[in-house]
Amino acid sequence: MPPSAPPFSSPSPSRASTHPWQFFRAGGVDQVAIRSGADIAHLAELDQKLWVALACPTRGVEFDARTLDLIDTDGDGRIRPPELLAACAWACARLRDPDELARPGDTLAIAALDEATEDGAALAAQARRILALAGREGADTLTLADVLERSEQLNAQRFNGDGVVPPQAAGDDEEAREALERIMATHGSVPAVADQPAGVDRKTAEAFFAEVDALQKWADGVQAHPEGMPLGDRTLQAAQAVQAVRHKVDDFFTRARLAAYDPRVRSAMHPSDEDYAALARQELSPGSDAVAALPLAPFTPDGDLPLARGINPAWTAAVQALRDKALGPLLGTQAETLAEADWKRVVSALQPCLKQLSARPATHLDKLDADTIRQLHGSGVRERVMALIAQDEAEKAHNGHTLALEKLLRFKRDLLRLLNNFVSFSAFYQREGAIFQAGTLYLDARSCDLTVQVPDAGRHAKLAGLAKTYLAYCDCTRKGKKMGIVAAFTAGDVDFLFVGRNGVFYDRDGLDWDATITKIIENPTSIAQAFFSPYKKFLRMIEEQVAKRAAASDSRVEKSLGSTAGSLANAPAKTLTAATAMPADGQRRVDVGTVAAIGVALGSLSAVVVGVFAKFVDLGAWIPIALAGIVLAISGPSMLIAWLKLRQRSLGPILDASGWAINGRMRINTRLGGSLSQTAHVPPGARRMLDDPFPESRKPAWAVALVMAALLALGVLAWRMGWFHRVPAAPGAATVAAPTGAAPGAPAPAVPVASSPAQPASAR
Repeated sequence: MPPSAPPFSSPSPSRASTHPWQFFRAGGVDQVAIRSGADIAHLAELDQKLWVALACPTRGVEFDARTLDLIDTDGDGRIRPPELLAACAWACARLRDPDELARPGDTLAIAALDEATEDGAALAAQARRILALAGREGADTLTLADVLERSEQLNAQRFNGDGVVPPQAAGDDEEAREALERIMATHGSVPAVADQPAGVDRKTAEAFFAEVDALQKWADGVQAHPEGMPLGDRTLQAAQAVQAVRHKVDDFFTRARLAAYDPRVRSAMHPSDEDYAALARQELSPGSDAVAALPLAPFTPDGDLPLARGINPAWTAAVQALRDKALGPLLGTQAETLAEADWKRVVSALQPCLKQLSARPATHLDKLDADTIRQLHGSGVRERVMALIAQDEAEKAHNGHTLALEKLLRFKRDLLRLLNNFVSFSAFYQREGAIFQAGTLYLDARSCDLTVQVPDAGRHAKLAGLAKTYLAYCDCTRKGKKMGIVAAFTAGDVDFLFVGRNGVFYDRDGLDWDATITKIIENPTSIAQAFFSPYKKFLRMIEEQVAKRAAASDSRVEKSLGSTAGSLANAPAKTLTAATAMPADGQRRVDVGTVAAIGVALGSLSAVVVGVFAKFVDLGAWIPIALAGIVLAISGPSMLIAWLKLRQRSLGPILDASGWAINGRMRINTRLGGSLSQTAHVPPGARRMLDDPFPESRKPAWAVALVMAALLALGVLAWRMGWFHRVPAAPGAATVAAPTGAAPGAPAPAVPVASSPAQPASAR
């Protein structure tokens, strides 16, 4: 790399764009408005830092999957900016005016194609050909339905232009049909377009016949040395039959010699009962590896190999081929057994040919015998198979142009919509329905429009929790089908949202699904909801504690009653009589000290309450401000946290967890959240019948209200009468004795000491 070369290339435009772009503000991000064909044609000049998304999946979105697959040129299941820019450039290069892409629809005027270019002229000619074949010769407008119908006709034809020839295309040519089947069996098949059967393409056929040529050349070289061919042309087949079972036959005779050497080895050379037991637990067939691994045959007293009966099922066919092609022709008899000496004589006679087998080319055609190889090489079937492939390829140009017309019509219909859900999110913020919105969830007297398909709720929640949004994951089922979604609750209270709650989900096609909440990520939905949250939590805590204590008390009472009933049932009659005859003074008495302690506690508590109420009443005109301060101290922290989280509420993490790559924060403010989650309202102009036959009881509420009003009136009266301002006399106050000079019997003047502070005990 030259020193001046940059270390990497940037996808951003190298110079400032001269195209007059228009932007709109939504979600806290400046987003480009794509409205004209010029915007689409100059999209490559727009800095990708201004794009809302940088990648999206091709599945799990409400968009035509075929169109996304045509854009996804690398087939990885994701759309990225280079692929989208390439699609825009490809479409604009084949149209006279890019504004055709800004007028979505599945029809295209032939005059809109740019026939000044080679590609445009080819597409125009193919469009006229399709219309003529459809009986509309002279028509000037082509529809997507016309192109798809022609594609189906091409696919159903014997030669459809995909370059893949199935065996059925051979027609009455049995040799060509068998050759195609052998190619598919040895080299595999190639998938065809649409739902057509798989077949063979040119590359696969050429590889097959190249191996046929190599094998036939090797066979001709072997037969060129007649001194090593005791059976003439049949020697090679005999050698192949011997080579196929040579290792198993040698293994049999080696075991037989060991058994003759020491009879104790005989039992060890056979499979054990445990081996057969393990074999019996498997699903077996004659070609199973476990069966083929067993010895070729059991030992015989004379050490000969049986050839007719007692052969391992996996090797029966190979042993029969050995008898027919090698043993019979070389030994001159069809013996029922094979002695080791005869086996060595056969191997010695075929030894030169066996050496030639080691030089045999390695191919995929090991299962084909020499006659089949010779027939494939010299019968002319190769030329007929390649001619079939050439005929199919002749239609490839028409097929490619038809596919290009389909691609162009789909881009005309869908490309602008995709750009407004990728480069910008105008479809979402203008409430037109974004491609990532799966449908609408109805649950808890509200509808949620921000729903996204989720294949794995646990994995999705790890990242989606950063959205600072109240999320409910639901499993949706319909007629045996299952789908996972996540719904964002962005308005209303969440007191009755819990795992297991059921609702109904409507997808974008209008189909209804049963929805059940399986997981919840809690976050505030509004400032008002956060204001009442502390009080609701406090009441919920009290209810839980009361219920817990009541349950514990009920359990203790039941346990006590059970033990008492058991003791009474098991006690003797005399004990019961004595217990019932106990005097009244033996009954449990009330503890006076406990009663006094309770009274003191209640008195202290009432004194504190009265003192606090007195100080509160002393505030006078500041009472409303004091009440507001108390409420703010309770609800303020919760409201502050909710405000901070609502400012951070974002769409990005929800989509990122679904496979998108969001380039901006994409905030969801309170106004947008209110439109995404709408609560129930009575329609305007509807009549409401207020005579409820089962109204809520208001007596407890009225009673509490009256008591509170009475207490408030009593407090105000006490404050107005000055009862809270009177200071009681100090304890121990007394009168001072008269002076010494006073007359006896005269009353001493009383000196009040209430105004003096009480003296400590040490001073008295």
